[in-house]
Order: sequence, then C-alpha cells, then structure tokens
Amino acid sequence: MLVSGLVLGAVLGFVMQRGRFCVTGFLRDLFTQRSTRGLIALLIVISVHAVGLAALTTAGVITPEYDEFAPVAVIIGGFIFGLGIVLAGGCASGTWYRSGEGLVGSWIALFMYGLSAAAMKYGVLEGAASALKSQTVPLTTLPATFGTSAWPFAVALTALTAWLAVRQLRREFSGPKPAVLKAKKTGLAHLLSEKPWHVYATAAIVGTLGVIAWPLSAATGRNDGLGITTPSANLTSVIVTGNPERFDWGVLLVVGILVGSFIAAKASGEFRVRVPDATQSGRSVVGGIFMGVGAALAGGCTVGNGMVQTSLFSYQGWAALAAITVGVGVAAKLWLKPASAQADGGSVAQKSVAPRSPRAPHTAESITAVPATDVEAPAPVSFAGTSSTPSFATAPVGLLERPVVAKPAGLQELGNGRWGMDSLGAVCPFPLIEAKDAIKRIDVGDELVITFDCTQATDAIPRWAAQDGHEITEFEQTDDAGWIITVKRGQ
Repeated sequence: MLVSGLVLGAVLGFVMQRGRFCVTGFLRDLFTQRSTRGLIALLIVISVHAVGLAALTTAGVITPEYDEFAPVAVIIGGFIFGLGIVLAGGCASGTWYRSGEGLVGSWIALFMYGLSAAAMKYGVLEGAASALKSQTVPLTTLPATFGTSAWPFAVALTALTAWLAVRQLRREFSGPKPAVLKAKKTGLAHLLSEKPWHVYATAAIVGTLGVIAWPLSAATGRNDGLGITTPSANLTSVIVTGNPERFDWGVLLVVGILVGSFIAAKASGEFRVRVPDATQSGRSVVGGIFMGVGAALAGGCTVGNGMVQTSLFSYQGWAALAAITVGVGVAAKLWLKPASAQADGGSVAQKSVAPRSPRAPHTAESITAVPATDVEAPAPVSFAGTSSTPSFATAPVGLLERPVVAKPAGLQELGNGRWGMDSLGAVCPFPLIEAKDAIKRIDVGDELVITFDCTQATDAIPRWAAQDGHEITEFEQTDDAGWIITVKRGQ
C-alpha cells in the first residue's frame, strides 16, 4: 500500500504544475495585487476537504486525532513560515513541484527546508521546538468546542465559498479575457499538457485528492492526510542516517509530487534547468530555513495546516493560516519591489520625472529650470538614447527650447516605440512586478517586449494586462521554459 503514496503524489504534482497551483501566490496577491481570486481557490480546497473528511469521519472510515492548541508556537511558526515562502518563491508543496520544473533555486530551498525541519523535529533544535509547543491551551477544534459534528461548519464554509467563487467567475467571464498561447496540440494532449487549467478547477481536484489521501495513508498505519513538512523531514533523515523507520507513505507522497510535476513540465515544454543568481540563491537558503523552522513550530505548512487542519476546523489550522498570511504580507512589503524602487530607496515617484519617448512633444514641464544667474556653466542635458536613468538633468533657462527626453532605466530601446525587458532568470512574482513598473515608464501606445522563463508568469502577466487595459500583441513560447510576450500600453 505504500506505493499508493507515490501514485497519488504523482497525480497531485501533475495537477499542481499544470494548474499553476501556488498558495504563496494566492496569499501574496492579497497584498501585491489586491486580489482575492487565489484566496477563493484555497477556500475551495478547504471546503472540498471539509465535506469529504466529514463524510469519511461520519462513516467511520477515518478517525482524525487532534493535538491541543499551542498558540505561541503556532503563531510564531506560522509567521516565520510566511516570511520564508516569499523568500523561497514558493510554499512547501510549491517548492516540491517547482523543483520538478528544473528551478535550481527551488532545489536549494527544498534542501534547506528538509534539513531545518529535521533539525526541529529530530535534531539539535528539537528541545527548543518542544518547549514552545508544550505551552498549550485546552482547545482542539471548533466542533469540539460547540459540541457538534463538523457538518454545520463544513456546509457553512462551502456555501460561503460557492458564493464567493460564483461572484468571482461572473466578473471574469464578463471582463476582458487574458491572452493565451496558440494551441499546437489537439484532443487529450492539448487538455492535459497545453491548455491553461483554471485555478478553481485545479483547486477542486487538489481538494478531492486530499480526501482520497487520508484513507490510503491510514491503511499503511499513518493516520493523517496530505502533509509536506514531516515527510520532507523524514526523507532527509532517511537519506542522512539510512534509518528506514521514517520511510513511510508521506515520504513517497512528496517524492511523487516531484515525479508528477517533472512529467507535466516535460510534456508541456516547461522543464529546463534554471540556475538562480546570487541574490535569489541567498533568498532560497534563508527562505528554506525559515520554512522548515516555521512549519515545524506551527505543526504544519500551507498543506498540513492551511488545507488539512483548516478543513477539520482546528484552532491550530486557522490560526496558522492567519499567521502565515501576516508573514506573507510583511515579506511582500519588505522584499517584493521592482529594481527601480530598490535602486532609488523605494521612492521613485518622488525622485524622477515620468519619461517621454522620442516621439512625444517636448514641454516645459518635462524638465526643471534654474535661473541663469545661478549657473556658472551649462549643466548636462539628457538626450534620447544617451541617458541610462529615468530622470532629467537640470538645465539652465537658455536650453529650454532644446528637446530633452529620457530612456526608461533597465529597458532596451528597440525603436518605433518598442522597449525590451529581459526577465530571464527572474522567479515569480518578479517578472510581473517589473512589468508593472516598466509599463508606467513608457508612453501610451508604446510596446513592452518581455522575455521570461518563469512558468507562473505565463498566467500572471496576461491576466494583469487584461485587467489593467493593456493589449497583448505577441505571446509565444520560444524554447523549453522560455516565452516572449509584448504588452502594448493602453492607459
């Protein structure tokens, strides 16, 4: 029966990769995009899980066990985990399936995640973790507190989720449609390896797989459902010590996620080994450590807590999810900024003047003048094609009649109102962050030509362009895990 973990994990990894299913992105979008679309997808997973697990519990197929709520450990651990997943560019399950896409940064984060989780559970940090987790209160689940079954909570949550999902889908169907890549395959091959999967359909499948996982896992003696942190720690322990005692259904589950995502990525032409730069490598190391430490303290990650424990309506699950969300919000504020904002101390709007393309008429507002009596010698003037910054040099009054334009920083001038932006090597969400920043620094009607190799950006960039009123004039896959998209500024 252990092999069922590998099979279910492979299906889960395939589904997550094809559906771009990323809980980090769902929570991050609350702060960076002001969008609840991803959060609703997470609620769909929890609702499907909740109904399924309530049914299995009622039928006596499974018997969930609950630990007493340890608020200090859960809240601190959840917050640390939230910081870590933003740094690493993906949550626990996301890091596993993105490793299958060939992202070396995810490999680094995954190694540090498993190592630090093992240290917290079985190694040198076990004492500190146990001390925090021992501070408990006599609470387990909401149904236990109110003396009811899980059904009233499951039905209420499902009804709320359904209402939110229908409202969101109506907005999507009535609004502008995101651009998609041209189909090259037909039939089942197109559906499985090419056609974009809607995140809500993906969420429903993930929730269903979670329900199936519990009885399969319980049949092997592991009384639990989907989980990533303990299996990752166990896999690390098995590899390091050679002790087979921790080789269980959960270990094969996470290995299966890697295998399934690799199959999906290869079939869709989205696999390629991508080596991160030094900055992202460092973030992956720190992010992986934060993930392992945080999840071990909180008693689970975005899967164990954010999907399973929430569906059981445990205090631990919902408190951990809230703490993770806060951690993601803080991390987004600290680290998710465009390169121009980081270079200018985060206040570009105050330090620069909106650039004009060579085709734009010159006006006196485009530069700042100083009295000629205050100038001993002519100050340098930035001309089109010669300046590398988005700011204008200060010029004396005598030069006001000369056209002064600036080239947007970080963009390559391609001519005819086209600007190139190279995002190759940038991980999610940075291609989108840079694109949103760059589009503001070119004129209406100009085109931003973006090259990127971030799989998630194939959905994020077209969706942003459609929502913000920009036109996609080109979108194609240029190589394995390589794309080019041209966005024409619409406003």
